[in-house]
Amino acid sequence: MNLRRPIPLVARAERGFLHIEHGLSIAIGTLLSITAVLTLGAAAITLWQGLRVGGGEATFFIVIDRLLFVLMLAEILHTVRVSLTSGTLDGEPFLIVGLIASIRRVLVITLESSESVPGKAPTNFVPTMVELGLLGALILVMVTSIYLLRRARAV
Repeated sequence: MNLRRPIPLVARAERGFLHIEHGLSIAIGTLLSITAVLTLGAAAITLWQGLRVGGGEATFFIVIDRLLFVLMLAEILHTVRVSLTSGTLDGEPFLIVGLIASIRRVLVITLESSESVPGKAPTNFVPTMVELGLLGALILVMVTSIYLLRRARAV
């Protein structure tokens, strides 16, 4: 005699969706890990080649940009891991990724403006300064938000 009660359809569907969600998270985490490792290797190769040929500060900006990208991937991977283990989604890692992305953009703008022709004013000076100002404000808002989230969690 079968003493097991049949599992209701909703409970079965919930379990199935949970397995699919975990499978997708594992696949995303795996691809993020591979991308991070390959990008880190590319940054190391770029740095080595830049040091060998005396690539200058442009090489270092490229390496820093790639390393910040790896940090973004690591933070997203951390979010995926926490989501898998706890089943919840926290907002702080997304703020950190946004902060890193904003800092990357500031570095790219700085690199582009340092490569302009000396003595000739760049044609996009005003839009670039507006973008830098907005990025600075955005960075300040994200840092403040992270601080407030951590403070609220500590209470």
